[in-house]
Amino acid sequence: MAEGVDKHTLKNGMVVLGESMEGVESAAFGFMLPAGAAQLPEGCCGASNVIADWIFRGAGSKNSRQLGDALDGLGLHRVNSVGSSHITIGAALEAGNLSKAIDLYADVILRASLKQDQFELARQLAIDGVLSLDDEPRQKVMLKLREQFYPSPLGRSAAGDIDELKILTDEKTKGIIKANFNLSQTIFAVAGKYDFDSICRQMEDLFAANIEDSETKDEGRGTRDDGRARGKYKHIDNEGAQVHIGLMTETVKPADENYYNARVAISVLSGGMSARLFTEVREKRGLCYAIGARYHTLKEAAGIMCYAGTTPEKAQETLDVIIGEFERLSEGITEEEMGRAKVGLKSTLILQSESSSSRAGAIGSDYYMLGRVRSLDEIKKKIEQTTVDAVSDFLRGNKFKEFTVVTIGPKRVTVK
Repeated sequence: MAEGVDKHTLKNGMVVLGESMEGVESAAFGFMLPAGAAQLPEGCCGASNVIADWIFRGAGSKNSRQLGDALDGLGLHRVNSVGSSHITIGAALEAGNLSKAIDLYADVILRASLKQDQFELARQLAIDGVLSLDDEPRQKVMLKLREQFYPSPLGRSAAGDIDELKILTDEKTKGIIKANFNLSQTIFAVAGKYDFDSICRQMEDLFAANIEDSETKDEGRGTRDDGRARGKYKHIDNEGAQVHIGLMTETVKPADENYYNARVAISVLSGGMSARLFTEVREKRGLCYAIGARYHTLKEAAGIMCYAGTTPEKAQETLDVIIGEFERLSEGITEEEMGRAKVGLKSTLILQSESSSSRAGAIGSDYYMLGRVRSLDEIKKKIEQTTVDAVSDFLRGNKFKEFTVVTIGPKRVTVK
């Protein structure tokens, strides 16, 4: 493990991680439960989103209102999310209330009430969330892009599918919870001010009685398809005034030796107003009103995601110029571009280092992805060690050739 990172494995197999932060009076924590969108059985797209809400509608001896009051009484800022691999439930709070918060979250994980009437409310909220994407085409195009790019079910939408949500039942969802709330595959991460030995004792006491229930169960779990996704282009008709373009191409995963070269290259492409995409597509040609690219990774695959918002008349040229900029990266980068990229990446790192929520999420994600936690110093050193020659060599040897594209709007484009 990295220096400064605490680690303990409970008797039931749950991994407990911690990173102390000097000078803070807060703490943030998260339980990473292996019940993400890709872990679901076929026909249950969106169940993870329902579960993330339903389990907080009463737990232990408390009904929904009492549990909400208890959480609010601790001053929690809840941080819940659904990803491909995990449902993450957690919070940021004043450090003195951390122990009480962990007690409540143990009830949520182990003793959620799962009442049928509360299920209906949670399901309806999930349905409303999917429907709301029609008013958020930028968000919708990126969700559809991941579905199109990643092999099924890795890209499955965390938001859900309307038709599948409508037929989802409380009994089916209980089965998914039972199968996927696997403690031996759960990761607990905490950052900020805490007493790690005390947390480990508390966690052992809370979860020790569930050792025999922590083994993997196949019923209620999804199956994995290792084939590619559904093709390189998908268009969704929409009679709006804009065309929303999502583009994605494969790149290296975090464990790859070229990971930092790839991150620098992406920053050159889209790391600010001086980056290539903003300069070439928006400033010089005036093709779009919004554009940006970022790194996106799962444990099994990774890619560069790009978004552009433009008009129907400029959509084809916008896409062509974006792809041209991706391809032009193989010609290499300059020292000036390298300097800006490094500054941008280190600035982001510094901002993350000052947030206990960001660090708790990062150490949990690192452990799941890499089997270890990278220290902030390690990441900073790796960024500083990148060179123009190393990044250029990586780009020449890993040219971006295959692109997955999704568009939403009144006009299709042609993907060459």
